[in-house]
Amino acid sequence: MNENNTLIIMPQTYLRPLRQEDAADIFGIIDTQREYLGRWLPFVAATRSVADSQAYVASVTESTSENSDKVFAIICDDSFAGIVGIKSIDLANRKAEIGYWLSEPFQGRGLITEAVSRLCRLAFDDMALNRIQISCAVGNMRSSNVAKRLGFTFEGIERAGEFAGGKEYFDIEIYSLLRSEYKR
Repeated sequence: MNENNTLIIMPQTYLRPLRQEDAADIFGIIDTQREYLGRWLPFVAATRSVADSQAYVASVTESTSENSDKVFAIICDDSFAGIVGIKSIDLANRKAEIGYWLSEPFQGRGLITEAVSRLCRLAFDDMALNRIQISCAVGNMRSSNVAKRLGFTFEGIERAGEFAGGKEYFDIEIYSLLRSEYKR
């Protein structure tokens, strides 16, 4: 990371640590894209106000624990495009998960693939992790394709692994990348 913790991922696109002032953008995207984002992301249904987004941002920005989530805003062409982060950090076992979501108008540009690739480098090189996992609902091809493009190994399906918006359970595809595979 450079001196202001910005990670350049492609021209006109960078990651920067999430800030409290991002809450309005987060809520605005969720509120105007409920059907699109809510299809795969269970938190969409529970996000009913800017205060909900403010509480989420506070939960990730105010933690000072060494294993706190590392969450970044994706900024593309000076616009807030989505979120990517290293979460569920388990330092004792040197593993974590990468999660992400992207506003619909920014889809199809390779932003998430580049953002996840950059966070893999952060996780393996700077944080000395050994394993990164990506989990996505069965049928979420855009998300599973990110893992496949980056060389993650499909490990299997976690049956009924995520409760989706208070309606049903999703089966979850699990992908992983090990440090030894990343270094190749």
